[in-house]
Amino acid sequence: MRIVGRELPGAECGDYRDVHVAVQRGAEPERPVRADAAEAVFEFEVAVVAAPDGTPDFKGPHVQGKRGERFFYLTWGELPPGGEFAMFRRAKLWFADVPEAVLAAGVGVGEVGLTDGEGMPLCAGVRPPGVVWR
Repeated sequence: MRIVGRELPGAECGDYRDVHVAVQRGAEPERPVRADAAEAVFEFEVAVVAAPDGTPDFKGPHVQGKRGERFFYLTWGELPPGGEFAMFRRAKLWFADVPEAVLAAGVGVGEVGLTDGEGMPLCAGVRPPGVVWR
């Protein structure tokens, strides 16, 4: 899986400073990117397996949720130099939204704008057309 985040909101958003975005692995942020970067690219392994009913299921350390409702998070937090990541919001993207043709190709690429309509980091559920899968 490859996620390309564009249109980042900047390192200062509202009351937040040193803003970063990361893909979430389990409960932890992984590979944070400062929110004033030109883009944030995350690559991670996801196994696609057949569920008992024959539908695709998703496995891997970045996969969250129960079968039939799998997703992953892009997590936003403050990360001051030398400090620890302090999460303040997340965006949830669902694997069920990845088209079958993209799954069959073996590498899913999702492109997503990471700033909401108010200039803040994108949060809550992100579904097409908010994310475009190729």
